[in-house]
Amino acid sequence: MAKKKIDTEWQLRPTLALRPLGGDHARRELSEIADAAEQDGLPRLAAFLAGQGALQELLAAIFDLSPFLRDTARRRPAILDKLFGQTIEARLNEIGEAVDRAARAENVSESSLSLMMELRQFKVEAHFLIALADLSGEAETALTVRRLSDLADACTRAAVDFLLLDAHGQGKLKLPHPEDPARGSGWIVLGMGKLGAHELNFSSDIDLVVFFDPEAPAVVDPLDATELFSRLTRRLVRILQDRTEHGYVFRTDLRLRPDPGSTPLAIPVEAALRYYEARGQNWERAAMIKARPVAGDLASGSAFLKELQPYVWRKYMDYAAIADVHSIKRQIHAHKGHGEIAVKGHNVKLGRGGIREIEFFVQTQQLIAGGRFPELRGRETVPMLDALAARGWITADARDALTRQYWFLRRVEHAVQMVADEQAHVLPEEDEELERIALMLGFTGEAEFAEAFRASLQQVERHYAALFETAPELSAGVGNLVFTGDVDDPDTLQTLHRLGFQRPSDICRVIRGWHFGRYRVTQSAEARERLTELTPALLKAFGQTRRADEALIRFDEFLAGLPAGIQLFSLLQSNPAP
Repeated sequence: MAKKKIDTEWQLRPTLALRPLGGDHARRELSEIADAAEQDGLPRLAAFLAGQGALQELLAAIFDLSPFLRDTARRRPAILDKLFGQTIEARLNEIGEAVDRAARAENVSESSLSLMMELRQFKVEAHFLIALADLSGEAETALTVRRLSDLADACTRAAVDFLLLDAHGQGKLKLPHPEDPARGSGWIVLGMGKLGAHELNFSSDIDLVVFFDPEAPAVVDPLDATELFSRLTRRLVRILQDRTEHGYVFRTDLRLRPDPGSTPLAIPVEAALRYYEARGQNWERAAMIKARPVAGDLASGSAFLKELQPYVWRKYMDYAAIADVHSIKRQIHAHKGHGEIAVKGHNVKLGRGGIREIEFFVQTQQLIAGGRFPELRGRETVPMLDALAARGWITADARDALTRQYWFLRRVEHAVQMVADEQAHVLPEEDEELERIALMLGFTGEAEFAEAFRASLQQVERHYAALFETAPELSAGVGNLVFTGDVDDPDTLQTLHRLGFQRPSDICRVIRGWHFGRYRVTQSAEARERLTELTPALLKAFGQTRRADEALIRFDEFLAGLPAGIQLFSLLQSNPAP
């Protein structure tokens, strides 16, 4: 009898009771999913969904609030049917194991198409289950971000292993351990940002940086290694992010690699180490705090990060470097409305009092103290708040408040993204859509949510402002300015056009050259830090001239001929007007 009960009981244990936007509409939607289950030969699920009870009410609310989850359940009701006699945790573990096996399956031995299909199908199911557990309260947010990160790790590993076996089969690599293809391959795939920290959000892209060791046992021709691993990396991105009839796995961003505008997709480790030692920027130091080997040759990846430690973790109190990191932060987040705490239209990630301010609060303290205290070198935000408080670098009040608000804001971010599975971070302007977010989070309505959200932003801003209260107003209210990576940021292009530049893409290319130290005048870290601080004021000043583009290009030509720039940049800091 006990076994029969387990087999017929639907295994979700919610702790929240959500209310739909429209009760009658929600019940009709659940009935449509029940009909889809009946048509797919799932009578047990159809009968369950047609029943009355707290679980049915919760599902009706969830599917009403999230069109993405509703449409997924309608297309693939078997995902719900598998929860009879099996918990979400157990099913996610099965999916993880199936993804790990996918690269070695016989049906993918000659083509990536079947692997792409399998990964997309597994990802859709896992995403659905992770969201269901999160919205029902069965999973805390900390577990949600870990599950999302583990899924991304597994999918990236499977794609890398497939590509390595394919190259081995073609004789382009000679893998020392074909049964464990990544070991000894020399292909290093680092996860950065939220992926590296096991803090991925629901509809996030994944930031990867790829290196390789040309002396690894698997490399057949060291002279061809750059082209080979760059080609494999290009295929890796296609496997993960190309949209097919089955969707996509993860959007993939490679722009955090050294000087992405002029380097291959895969960089030899020695070249990378030379770059970081001679030309590495302070924002890259901050980015490397979260770097983690996620696929490929994990041992080589760990060895590479160990060699980078002296670059990332300096032993002295590097306040100049912190000022530079802060200046880039101010450039990135000086968008319209950043100076105001709002609810409608507020950017949960980048806006004032948002998630990024908590992350920068932690990372700047790590950069200052991590060189002397190894316990401050962790990747994850909340454990590092604990470590900083234990060391006395922040107060217990700051730790508790920022921890509480970090998880609250991550929940808000997830709700925004779970509506339509979009990489969105901005709260809606429309009353009904904001009400949807409030109900997804378990609030009684928009007003209660708005009060809690505003209070959260204010708490974060208070602690963040105390950390940077002496920092200069580097953005000068100019607007969004992002010059990292090798692809133009759309908001930055708009800002430049508004300032008076007619060819904003050309201006982005010029300024990226400054940031990556391509001229003698910008090859010292101090010169780049000064120029970073100056950039918003320079752009504003040049934009006020009759020919803004020509003025900046001539200034760039002037910089190209200078042997050094500290004195010039110091003078311009005093008076940047043309």
